[in-house]
Amino acid sequence: MAVVPVESIASLNIDLLYDILRRLDGPTLASAACTCASFSSISKEESLWENVCSSVWPSTNREDVKSLISSTGGFRKFYADCFPLIINKEVGEYQWSSYLEYPDDWTEAKYYGDMIEFESISPSDFVSIVDIRFKEKPICSKVLCGIPNANGYDEWFYNCPFRIDLLSCADRDDNNDGVVTLSVSDGLPPITSMEREKKDGKLWQELRDGLLLSWIIVNKKIKQSANLASWISLDGQRHWPTDKDFVFRFGSVLSAKDIFPSQVVQCILIMKFRVVHTEEEGVQTTLKTTELSMQLEDMEGAHVNGRNSLLILKEALSCRRSKNYSEVLESCLIFSKVQNKLKEEKIKNESRLDTLCILSGIVAVMTFWYYVF
Repeated sequence: MAVVPVESIASLNIDLLYDILRRLDGPTLASAACTCASFSSISKEESLWENVCSSVWPSTNREDVKSLISSTGGFRKFYADCFPLIINKEVGEYQWSSYLEYPDDWTEAKYYGDMIEFESISPSDFVSIVDIRFKEKPICSKVLCGIPNANGYDEWFYNCPFRIDLLSCADRDDNNDGVVTLSVSDGLPPITSMEREKKDGKLWQELRDGLLLSWIIVNKKIKQSANLASWISLDGQRHWPTDKDFVFRFGSVLSAKDIFPSQVVQCILIMKFRVVHTEEEGVQTTLKTTELSMQLEDMEGAHVNGRNSLLILKEALSCRRSKNYSEVLESCLIFSKVQNKLKEEKIKNESRLDTLCILSGIVAVMTFWYYVF
């Protein structure tokens, strides 16, 4: 077979170059765009990045999501915003004593959220785009426009704990056929019984290592987006609240500068599975999703209210990001360590106070009986 020499990349047919680039994943395509002028020019084609986004986030195949992405800057911008994850290296800079109490000079507007700034943010501007994979296989894609229970965003939404729950009551019902399920055909190990699972934890380990979560928030008004998830699970809990439940926590650390004294909060994404069938029932091992939710939590473990959550989510759309996922996980780990340190210190202070109260009571009783006798 004869080999035709090629003088340069530029001498190749444009269609051939396009065919080469469309086979690449996102990071490789971005790198190829820096190699020569031809690749740089062709890599600006939106169809290439639409194909990349489709392979990473299956939810972007929906027509309504395609229209949303196109209206907020296109697929190339969407990938650049959402593939890197949010990183916050300021977590370790705040010691527990610096945010144990709110400053005396904080006004009501600072504590509850600035109303003037809040009025420029509408819950209806936000769109959640969520994709779940298990062992690299897509198992669920959901899109939620707006924020539930924020109609008119009245005082109830302002001050109550912020929460987005992607699963409706109908989705949780045992008889509903539309729930997200996992089975042996999806790569789950067969479980003969829950008693066996409690001992070896094989199902737990497979879920922890195989689950991937992406939760993208898009603001239609300011045309920005960000991925709030950590892709892989940060931690989890087995057999809670029942023996058949598994809880996994994903998330990121978000900036809360000028909103909270700690300057940072954690976005907590909860995914909960329940074992529906095991092999001892005569059917293959099957799990269903019972919860897929988002909440924001401050350093003291309190849930952030709706007003402040919208301000924080808006700031998250323009915060620092990194393609180094180990740095992202490290920032989440540091947040947890500082938060645990705060809780321990709080428990110690309460213990000291209890001891002081008991001693004061004993001294008071002894003093009383001393004067009586």
